[in-house]
Amino acid sequence: MGEQKKGNAPEQDLNQILRNRREKLKNLQEAGKDPFQITKYDVTHHSLEIRDNYADLEGKEVSVAGRLMFKRVMGKASFCNVQDLQGSIQAYVARDSIGEDLYKDFKKYDIGDIVGIKGEVFKTKTGEISIHASEMTLLSKSLQVLPEKFHGLTNTDLRYRQRYVDLIMNPESKETFLKRSRIIKEIRRFLDGRGFMEVETPMLVSNAGGAAARPFETHYNALDEDVKLRISLELYLKRLIVGGLERVYEIGRVFRNEGVDTRHNPEFTLMELYQAYTDYEGMMELTESMFRYLAETVCGSSKITYNGVEIDLGKPFARLTMNDAIKKYAGVDFDEVSTLEEARKLAKEHHIEYEERHTKGEIINLFFEEFCEKELVQPTFIMDHPLDISPLTKKKPSDPEKVERFELFINTWEMCNAYSELNDPIDQRERFAAQDAAFAAGNEEANHTDEDFLNALEIGMPPTGGIGYGIDRLVMLLTDSPAIRDVILFPTLKSL
Repeated sequence: MGEQKKGNAPEQDLNQILRNRREKLKNLQEAGKDPFQITKYDVTHHSLEIRDNYADLEGKEVSVAGRLMFKRVMGKASFCNVQDLQGSIQAYVARDSIGEDLYKDFKKYDIGDIVGIKGEVFKTKTGEISIHASEMTLLSKSLQVLPEKFHGLTNTDLRYRQRYVDLIMNPESKETFLKRSRIIKEIRRFLDGRGFMEVETPMLVSNAGGAAARPFETHYNALDEDVKLRISLELYLKRLIVGGLERVYEIGRVFRNEGVDTRHNPEFTLMELYQAYTDYEGMMELTESMFRYLAETVCGSSKITYNGVEIDLGKPFARLTMNDAIKKYAGVDFDEVSTLEEARKLAKEHHIEYEERHTKGEIINLFFEEFCEKELVQPTFIMDHPLDISPLTKKKPSDPEKVERFELFINTWEMCNAYSELNDPIDQRERFAAQDAAFAAGNEEANHTDEDFLNALEIGMPPTGGIGYGIDRLVMLLTDSPAIRDVILFPTLKSL
């Protein structure tokens, strides 16, 4: 039972254990008991089902399967714990119940082996719901040792690289990903209830538009063309609005060739939706309703806690224009600033670094990022962004320097980005031309003119509201996870 020891073990001990496991497998194969020849096992119940339904299952036969996580051999009777999707359950294994040969085999099982157990449900003298085994089946032989037996699973890099081990050893990690799946399921349920249609659009594109980000580039050999991985879902989904589909959404991977930190991964899950005949006010109502629905359905309450701070998704979300937010938190009123020179002077006075190519609108955004984002813990819609930083958004009729756009901030994070979509093809062509000029001036994240998209707008797009949500960040919030890597099963890591 050497591998039951805690703490660090000498390397030679580990190597001996690994040799022993392979030797056990060889002996099983030579005896005609190769576990890898077994193709299926009939599972009737999972661990949680048995515990939750004990009154109905007491004395009845069940079959469970999972990973052997604990074993204590005591002469003619033993105890073990098997871990499955829902948790773990104890089994009482007695020689007289399963037979002498099977009991001998069971005593040689290793922690980490995958087993099937058939037997009756009962309670031990200490009141633990268990299975009195009548059959034991070795379904797969583990030839490695679970890491915590020797060096723990505190190494976060190892957890991300070997997520399969993390899911075995850390129940909270498994729970996070089960919850992630439920969040996405409930998003679909919510949108389906509002008449939205789920669609799929291309990942490999000739023009990666719809967001300010640097794309990954590759080459399509069959067509001998350079293509890019999409950075957004926007332009294709808008084409579908032109086509008359009215309410569409997509949940899919997008790819941005930029840095990695606690809130950013180069490939991440984005959801965008577009609804004809509404505007950004309609998108605010939808967003507030959906976030509240997800909190109540998945977390059980409209009040959630992130890193010890209570966030109330039940109250009406606050609303501030970007300029009002800057006025509130930085004491600068950009509604009174009319020229680029004035904006630059204010930036210097407030130690905001900017580049010569930056416009007045871009300097306003720099002020917002520096002074305001860190203040926005409770749900807040930041509205009416500068025209300069919103190339796909309708202008505000009352102020053509601003657009009908909002971003939702919770816990200081941007959670989504929404517009009253620009549907004027002449205006859109001028915006694209300005983006092309910005790219030529050194802005690698600028959009490019998309002639087919302009053609679609010339066919005619109705007034439309649109929005994009970072699903990974939303999952972080609803699962109280500290980093985006904790909610992506296989995050991007540098190769070893």
